[in-house]
Amino acid sequence: QVQLVESGGGLVQAGGSLRLSCAASRGTASVYAMGWFRQAPGKEREFVSTIKWSGGSTYYADSVKGRFTISRDNAKNTVYLQMNSVKPEDTAVYYCAATRYTPNLTDGYEYWGRGTQVTVSS
Repeated sequence: QVQLVESGGGLVQAGGSLRLSCAASRGTASVYAMGWFRQAPGKEREFVSTIKWSGGSTYYADSVKGRFTISRDNAKNTVYLQMNSVKPEDTAVYYCAATRYTPNLTDGYEYWGRGTQVTVSS
């Protein structure tokens, strides 16, 4: 059972930056990919970005491409989401997720963190 703990959320002004972290523990040797999803009030949860644990291939939602960067530190079993040029529409609860395998990297994740709030003020 992979356990995930997010950190780094908070309040930031539009145009600013924020870095989220997700530390994984237990069963991490079998992780295929780790990613970030977000859910804004009144909206469904949506895919943001993911990274393959082996090889480091990255994938992004169109809405964050060019502004957000996902990275990993294998030694620390930690994934990061660097958020630059944030917009008010980036306001959401951000969830870290992990999967042992999914053919579609934008869904099908088995393990989830509790989430961290990101609020972007205009």
